[in-house]
Amino acid sequence: MDQLTGFQRDLLYVIAGMDRPSGQEILDDINSYIDQPVTHGRLYPNLDTLVEHELVEKGQLDRRTNYYALTPKGRRELENRQQWVNRYVEAPQS
Repeated sequence: MDQLTGFQRDLLYVIAGMDRPSGQEILDDINSYIDQPVTHGRLYPNLDTLVEHELVEKGQLDRRTNYYALTPKGRRELENRQQWVNRYVEAPQS
C-alpha cells in the first residue's frame, strides 16, 4: 500500500464499498468526495495501476462496460491499512 498514491487508496475504499462497480460508478462516487472533478483520463490509468498491482480485478459486464472488484490481496491490504490508520485515529489524546 505504501507504493500507492492517496488517490489510488481512495479508489480502493470506493471499490470496497460497492458491489462490482463500473468505472462510471466509481467516478461518480469519487467526484462526490473530491473537490476537483476527476476525469476519465485520471481515473482509468489509476484503476489500471491497481489491477497491475493485483489489488483490483477488472472484468467485463458487457461489451462497453467493465467492473472492478477488490482481489483477496486488495482486501487484505486495505484491512491492514485501515488497522494502521485506526491506531492513530482512535489513539487516546494525551
